[in-house]
Amino acid sequence: MIAPRPSFRDIPLYSPAKKACRVDLSDNTNLFGVAPAAERVLREASPALLSRYPRGYAPDLRGVLAERVGVGPEAVTTGCGSDDVLDSALRAFLEPGEVLAFHAPTFVMMPLFAQVNGLRVRAVPLRDDFDLDVESLLATQAKVLYLCSPNNPTGTVLSRAAVERVVERAPGLVIIDEAYAEFAAGPGFMDLARNRPNVLVTRTFSKAYGLAGMRVGWAVGAPALVAEVEKARGPYKLTTLAEAMAVAVLEDDADWVAARAAQAVMNRERLREELVALGLRPLPSEGNFLMVPLPGASRVAERMRELDVNVRAFQALPGVGDALRIGSAPWPLMEAALTALREALR
Repeated sequence: MIAPRPSFRDIPLYSPAKKACRVDLSDNTNLFGVAPAAERVLREASPALLSRYPRGYAPDLRGVLAERVGVGPEAVTTGCGSDDVLDSALRAFLEPGEVLAFHAPTFVMMPLFAQVNGLRVRAVPLRDDFDLDVESLLATQAKVLYLCSPNNPTGTVLSRAAVERVVERAPGLVIIDEAYAEFAAGPGFMDLARNRPNVLVTRTFSKAYGLAGMRVGWAVGAPALVAEVEKARGPYKLTTLAEAMAVAVLEDDADWVAARAAQAVMNRERLREELVALGLRPLPSEGNFLMVPLPGASRVAERMRELDVNVRAFQALPGVGDALRIGSAPWPLMEAALTALREALR
């Protein structure tokens, strides 16, 4: 057998504990249906598309996104989900052996991407109020700093003041992951990507836009940054169908997306009330999910799977401990999850 490089041997496959369940609230995807414009594109697509490469670097989608954000197309990059953009950015700006720093807890794929790319990591715990420990993060002197707001898995948001201090003093690139921006109350940090030369803001069509199965992500940054990410990602990361669907939803279904996001937020807060009534204390959230600290969360999640409901369990998270992450969905699915949770807690 040909051996992999030593730093690659112990990398696990991404395989969170789950099984096929009637109710799956573990991935934070949009369970409110498919945008009509995306469904129309799928229905009208020509089979001839299947035998041809897509256009390189998704020019149609870049153009539409650029217009909406208020930048030129050269300031927008796309990828096979926003995690592809994140991975490409690490390859573009860090040599093997250099340091990636991020707050903890955060998106579970970041340590994995670091290991795949031969990087070292520095994880800096969030403060007790779930904001950034700015001085400790900057003290890592990492050439790339990764921030996530609303943060996955906690749902909490980072303060404007803390993020701006990091951006002003960072020695290199600051990546701000806004996969859940459409559910947040505030405006987010896209203006920093427009105005600062060292900021890359990533977003996705996998959550509010309901296109998780099509794998469409994007980012905005200074054209010089974006050009390097584009080189790292390669030309054909978006299929013709995925690009067409994303463009159609942006152009024709903005109201549909906003309405579904609002419904997810409403059901998230309704779920919070039910969990508090059970004696639980969910964290503040501006995502389409709640994180619920709960000792023995993995055992509870396994019992819930036996009852045909899948949620995500985390163990020993910094500042949180064991916890369940429960996605927001149409209320009948939330009722099924609550029924399973009550049974699992007995």
